[in-house]
Amino acid sequence: MNRVYVAFGSNIGDKNKNIKKAIEMMNARGLNVIKISQIYKTEPYGYTNQPEFLNGVLEALTDLDAMDVLYTLLNIEKDLGRVREFKWGPRIIDLDILFFNDDVIDEKDLKVPHPDMQNREFVLKPLCEIAPNFMHPVLKKSVKDMLLELELKNK
Repeated sequence: MNRVYVAFGSNIGDKNKNIKKAIEMMNARGLNVIKISQIYKTEPYGYTNQPEFLNGVLEALTDLDAMDVLYTLLNIEKDLGRVREFKWGPRIIDLDILFFNDDVIDEKDLKVPHPDMQNREFVLKPLCEIAPNFMHPVLKKSVKDMLLELELKNK
């Protein structure tokens, strides 16, 4: 079984319903969700002229490989009506692989660990809630330590 951590977010429509439906679809499509963080209200990242987000992180077990997980998540986004108009734009649902086991993947369409997670409190805070001691396989830091470093940097 593979262990995958997925960040989720929504800032269009019924955000809670979008997230709930995405999680149901993950469970139905081969991702056995075993932990879900609290859901946090967060300010937009990157492009800020848009509604606030609801964000969180979940942990799932799966027999799927990393690329199949990616395609599953992209299909869920599409099935829920996500349209990619521009980078960091508003979205009905956003699903990103943060970690896949402790693998390091550097493919054209998939970078794992997520390449900018250490700079995103809206990712690290919920991730720390469910996996504080998980070690980033490249940075060699725990999720808890990455969150503490980011909080200090942002003071």
